Amino acid sequence: MASNDEEARRILEETWGTLDEEARAFLRSRTGIEEEARLKEHILEVQAGAFAVHKYRCVQNFSFLKLKISRMPAYEQLLKLGREREGALFLDIGCCFGNDIRKAVADGFPVANAIGSDLYAAFWDLGHKLFNDSPETFPVPFLAGDAFSPSFLQQSPPSHSPPPTPAPSLEERGTLTPLLGHVSAIHASSFFHLFKEAQQAALARSLAGLLSPAPGSVIFGAHGGRSRKGLRGEVARGLWRAEPMWCHDPESWRALWDGDVFEKGTVRVEAVLKEGHARWEGVSEDGGRPGSLIWSVTRL
Repeated sequence: MASNDEEARRILEETWGTLDEEARAFLRSRTGIEEEARLKEHILEVQAGAFAVHKYRCVQNFSFLKLKISRMPAYEQLLKLGREREGALFLDIGCCFGNDIRKAVADGFPVANAIGSDLYAAFWDLGHKLFNDSPETFPVPFLAGDAFSPSFLQQSPPSHSPPPTPAPSLEERGTLTPLLGHVSAIHASSFFHLFKEAQQAALARSLAGLLSPAPGSVIFGAHGGRSRKGLRGEVARGLWRAEPMWCHDPESWRALWDGDVFEKGTVRVEAVLKEGHARWEGVSEDGGRPGSLIWSVTRL
């Protein structure tokens, strides 16, 4: 486990070496720190604070430095909704520091219509520290809460007609429930794989209830997957983990959304497994191979 400065620095250097110039330029621009050594020290300080909040692997391995959302096939669909659909709301759930929201806003999604949500409010505060901004200079509202708690997000079946009332104002948003049927785009990355199979299905149903019924509304993201669904028993080199990760394969993920969560034929589900994650080694007894499941669910 990366519990000391030396190990954290080693992992940062390894991750830094995988960043392309676009990702590094984004970090320099958003933080205002041009000098590489000083920027790395700043990142290490924020990462240590976040790892003390909760020991997520994505925090430990500095994957929050990568430009993930903008590399996904559904990203242009998100930006198009922001340009063309009046009042289109974008929810990044499990947003951690808010890196992906900042990238979407930088690329043109209206800042007034973006919303961040995570279990830990401390991560959002650390996001302001990481990017050297504030609620005044980056006025995206944040909702802290547990997506599995009915008091925060009441599970509701997908809407088939527009909600009878308009989307609530910022002042009226205290939980996600008032947004049922109002959200045009939902991003959920490095999120589903934190939970077991039944919990993933329940989470999918909850997010589906938030999605607008308008054609083109989309839920998308990326998380740990396998070439055969089941527990990921492969070894994670040098990375902390509490228990094996339960993963879908592309076929089971498509079946979950198209026919279980949504009525079959009412959504288009795209899911591909990008294999060859450098930090994972080995093949399980069932022949399953680890990878990143990249996906989107679009209402038709």
